[in-house]
Amino acid sequence: MKLALFDLDHTLLPIDSDYSWGVFTSTIGWTDPVDFNRRNDEFFAHYRAGTLDIHAYVRFATAAVKQKGAIDSEAAHALFMASVIHPVIKPQALALVHSHQQAGDEVLIVTATNEFVTRPIAQAFGVSELIAVELALDSAPGGTGWITGEVKGVASIREGKVTRVADWLARRALDWSDVETTFYTDSMNDISLLEKVTHPVATNPDDRLRALATERGWRILDLF
Repeated sequence: MKLALFDLDHTLLPIDSDYSWGVFTSTIGWTDPVDFNRRNDEFFAHYRAGTLDIHAYVRFATAAVKQKGAIDSEAAHALFMASVIHPVIKPQALALVHSHQQAGDEVLIVTATNEFVTRPIAQAFGVSELIAVELALDSAPGGTGWITGEVKGVASIREGKVTRVADWLARRALDWSDVETTFYTDSMNDISLLEKVTHPVATNPDDRLRALATERGWRILDLF
């Protein structure tokens, strides 16, 4: 089996969907724009530095969605897709995904952004297999049935991406030796998975990843 693994933010998308969702919730009045944007910027800086506490961030990033509930949140996300995401999906990104699908490869998006934000984005790329940060639901008797703000299981960030892809393989009675893997990403946060796959591709890489890819002879793809 050939697997094509794609990071999402700044790899297939020229923006960070998680960060942009946060900004969007401020524009529709769900959060205080000054305080939210300040904290959002702080978390984003930690992500870029590789020091993000994913559990603290998910609590912060999903607080408004938790409060608003499923119906309002899903309606807001549809507007987010129409006004923010669809306008920035580039033909060359779609073409890259489709080229792997047409070749018969299994295509997965593997992202550190949570599943609420990213599931409709994966669908917009025609990708059904999504590995994202899973969100715990309030399943207690009399509970809301909606997200709690906590992460469920292993978060798909840094080395957690390797664990989650391995779990995906294991559920299909496969392991790394059974597959030929290509992974596209822009970020040094994904070094663990880049080092694990057969074909690492530094895609729209940040300066640190570009330097490392050059040093190791990895393919560099400037998609945007």
